[in-house]
Amino acid sequence: MGKLRGAAKRARRPKSSFGAGLERLSLVQMTYFERENRELTTLTSCELIRSPFGLQTNFETGVALDYIAEVTDELLPPHEPNERHFRLLLAVTEYLEGTAKADPSATWAALLYFTLWAVRLSGFLPALRANAESLAIAQEMFEKPIRELSPRSWSRQTAADLRHFLHRVIEETIERRLRTAQMLESL
Repeated sequence: MGKLRGAAKRARRPKSSFGAGLERLSLVQMTYFERENRELTTLTSCELIRSPFGLQTNFETGVALDYIAEVTDELLPPHEPNERHFRLLLAVTEYLEGTAKADPSATWAALLYFTLWAVRLSGFLPALRANAESLAIAQEMFEKPIRELSPRSWSRQTAADLRHFLHRVIEETIERRLRTAQMLESL
């Protein structure tokens, strides 16, 4: 299936059967139908399995979720299934749910991990240009799952040069600026 565009009839009604299932980055089981010559699918039902709604109590994490959604939307081509990117999204959102509530600075680790892997999985990761510490962090992220990364104190400055480099790579590829990347850097 991959990324699909669709319409959900009666979704804005107060007693909509879709509920929070249409919220960004929610894990849902969805039923839809698609006509051959139509660009939009029609959603018929949406059952919520897991929602990142609880993460939005922290502003940094909420902006990070917006960033993850924007990058995913820009990098994934329509109608092309991408199991690896889906597993990346699951791993990062599970990590945020497990750690970001107790330690909001873990958001920065999740952002760098997601961005690094999203660029790599999209197939346009060039040779990394960053300082030695950032390159060591990137190497560790390539070798270990996000939950097994070495403990370190994360902040916006941790591996910022690598994060900026990856933002530029994404923006050059999609040929436009990422709106949420600018918001992240202003936090």
